Amino acid sequence: MRCAAWKPVAALLSPPTLSCSSPSSAPLLQSVRARPPQGGLVLIPRERVSLLSNCVVRGQHFHDARRVLDETPKRTASAWTAVIAACARGGRHRDGMGAFAEMLAQGGVAPNKFVLAAVLRCCAGLGDVESGRRIHGWMLRNEVRMDGVLCNALLDMYAKCGDYRRTKRAFTAMAETDAVSWNIMIGACLQNGDILGSMQLFDESPMRDTTSWNTIISGLMRNSCPAKALDRLCHMARAGVAFNHYTYSTALALAGVLSLLRLGRQLHGRVLTAATETDAFVRSSLMDMYCKCGAMESAVLIFDRCSHLTGDVNFAWSTMVAGYIQNGREEEALEFFRLMLRQGVAADQFTLTSAVAACANAGMVEQGRQVHGCVEKLGHSIDAPLASAIVDMYAKCGNLDDACRIFNRARTKNVALWTSMLCSYASHGKSRMAIQVFNTMTAEKITPNEVTLVGVLSACSHGWLVTEGDRFFKLMQEEYGIVPSIEHYNCMVDLYGRAGLLDKANNFIMENKIKHEAIVWKTLLSACRVHKDMEHAKLASGNLIHLEQCDAGSYVMMSNMYATHSKWLDTLKLRSSMREKRVWKQPGRSWIHLKNIVHTFVAGDIAHPRSTEIYDYLEKLMERLKELGYTSRTDLVAHDVEEEQRETALKFHSEKLAIAFGIISTPSGTPLRIFKNLRVCVDCHEAIKYVSRATDREIVVRDLYRFHHFNDAKCSCEDFW
Repeated sequence: MRCAAWKPVAALLSPPTLSCSSPSSAPLLQSVRARPPQGGLVLIPRERVSLLSNCVVRGQHFHDARRVLDETPKRTASAWTAVIAACARGGRHRDGMGAFAEMLAQGGVAPNKFVLAAVLRCCAGLGDVESGRRIHGWMLRNEVRMDGVLCNALLDMYAKCGDYRRTKRAFTAMAETDAVSWNIMIGACLQNGDILGSMQLFDESPMRDTTSWNTIISGLMRNSCPAKALDRLCHMARAGVAFNHYTYSTALALAGVLSLLRLGRQLHGRVLTAATETDAFVRSSLMDMYCKCGAMESAVLIFDRCSHLTGDVNFAWSTMVAGYIQNGREEEALEFFRLMLRQGVAADQFTLTSAVAACANAGMVEQGRQVHGCVEKLGHSIDAPLASAIVDMYAKCGNLDDACRIFNRARTKNVALWTSMLCSYASHGKSRMAIQVFNTMTAEKITPNEVTLVGVLSACSHGWLVTEGDRFFKLMQEEYGIVPSIEHYNCMVDLYGRAGLLDKANNFIMENKIKHEAIVWKTLLSACRVHKDMEHAKLASGNLIHLEQCDAGSYVMMSNMYATHSKWLDTLKLRSSMREKRVWKQPGRSWIHLKNIVHTFVAGDIAHPRSTEIYDYLEKLMERLKELGYTSRTDLVAHDVEEEQRETALKFHSEKLAIAFGIISTPSGTPLRIFKNLRVCVDCHEAIKYVSRATDREIVVRDLYRFHHFNDAKCSCEDFW
């Protein structure tokens, strides 16, 4: 009997087949009701049963097991049990289901409880609840004796197939339960999002073992309840329950999620005491915990000490690359990625996605192109997550055209990829294009998520599209059922603020009861700076001080507004208040990538090897800009000093130094891409417009909030950012 002749188990177990009145049910009923063959197991040698099982368990091709089975003179329940159970253990669930179907079709042997338990595990592995339900029905109709193992297999099948209602019903119907039964039911509750129910079941469980604790702790973590998970972990430790490798991995993941380095180190000590550090699962969890807690040096020590023991080499390297990115150390992440490739470790798609993200965050377009080339060289298909990362990378590096090209080439587009493209247009000031992407996306029946709506509202904000923004804010709630988060509310405040509707922005904050959120007042204060509205600025700064959320950026904005209005005494008081509260302004930094080297500048920087050339060129350039009509915005200097001193203070801002270096280091006409860690200042923004005309270059500046494309004395933001 060949594999091709196997029938689908759903067909063999369909209700008509199992019906006693149906003529087609005769073979199955005969096989189920038949007496066991004379002699039982003596009809097949035990060695042959063992060989059947080993063929599958040791990973040999299933046809080897089939050959042994075909050569068996008389197939007893033991032979079928060996094959089906081995398939269930070895993850060959479809083969196990096929063997079970053939067993029923052949007749002569009734499935015993071991076969039924194994085939239920196969149903669970496939998520095939319909076949599992039919097998359950057949068991009930034929009054199969349900012992603990079979009951748990049935319970596990329903739980893993996501049928919470039947799982509860099966659990309630059990005459006797053990620790396994309770653990399955607790896990099912957690899978269904029933947090209170799972915790109540756990507390009621009469037999809690290590697996029980692992189930509740990991389940609470998956359901975004890390505080509750930590509480259960502490209870577990106090109860003296033994930790296993899964407990350590879960606990370390919990310490990483909560950034509890001290707890992580305590767990590491217990790992060493228990001598489980060589376990690949635990070791990877240790590295991940240290990465998430910002202790990269400790993560590297674990990696170096255990690299020769690493079971999953790719996962260990991926963890380290992702860890450097999480900690804002993109250059080291890329160096680690290059080292990984040099050592011959094949980069999987997760690692490649992480490397692309590192290039995006640092604005390293050339390195990003290299990683993109690596993806294609390794033959990886650019799936939606990877395409989304590459689109994001090119957009964040200022190459919007390349981002569009990758997006258009993607074969499958999920909501993340559409959102990446939409947000790319929004950050580059292409508001209408962002809205067009949204409309096309919804026309293709892709449902937008919360992030998509943040992107489209941001696009409306940057484009002064108040009517459209109001429409999308209403649409997200009424059409898509998305409850606005603080990000959505802040986009609306920004929308009204940028449009000069400061009263409306303030009313929006009050009407939506979000005045306790500092971010909306910072956004309103920023709009007041643009529109020089001192009244609303005082209101916003007052609320920030009341909330004790007035950071350096807010103080500086308010100080600059006072300076603009020549209110030097108020400026002095504000600066004194900053010193008293130990609030320090983050220094502005600008950088440019040239030939795989990052050149970073701060205002008045003389540390660069070519600083003399940079300053000489900048002096000449500023004179040329004045001839073209540029005038220094000396009113923005927050110090009561002479006009000449104010002009000098503005002349050597970090972005001007980076641009001057870029001009003297690249051929004429080469586009420049500059990155800044803060919002570009008004004077530099004005100066860069004239630089683009004077040098006949496109200059792209990525600041903290958006991209500015300068060309022929114009900026894509239309002087509103």
